[in-house]
Amino acid sequence: MTGMLFSALTFAAVLGSGIAAGLFFIFSNTIMASLARLPAAHGIAAMQQVNLTIINPFFMTVFMGMVAISLALAAKAVLGWSEAGSAWLLAGSLAYLLGCFLVTMVFNVPLNDALAATDPASAEGAALWARYLAEWLPWNHVRTVACLASLASFAMAFSAARG
Repeated sequence: MTGMLFSALTFAAVLGSGIAAGLFFIFSNTIMASLARLPAAHGIAAMQQVNLTIINPFFMTVFMGMVAISLALAAKAVLGWSEAGSAWLLAGSLAYLLGCFLVTMVFNVPLNDALAATDPASAEGAALWARYLAEWLPWNHVRTVACLASLASFAMAFSAARG
């Protein structure tokens, strides 16, 4: 039973990290470039709405669920280090926890909070928007790559465990 539980958690981790990778990729590749082409006030207003809308039950279930799954799979990897796929489980867990969750909390969320508090039509807002684009996007690239690494690692762990 325990083997089936961890197999299901690993499969869920593949799906969750894939969803996260896709989300962050589309921001890095398309959304932020589109918003940067708008006048600052419009770009700010649009991103403020995105940041409000993204906090929804589906996103939060995937984003925070992946934290819980990653912690469980990291513990499984460490406690069962000699088992097939353990190194991949640990790598996938650390990639998500550090490169996605920690980066989000330390870098992207504070920038989002500052943007939420600004008046899109103000000169301060325009200055913040320029800084936001310059700082938020590189950290989003980190999240994209971390989630792709997490996805690949969890897929390798799933494959190794199945023999």
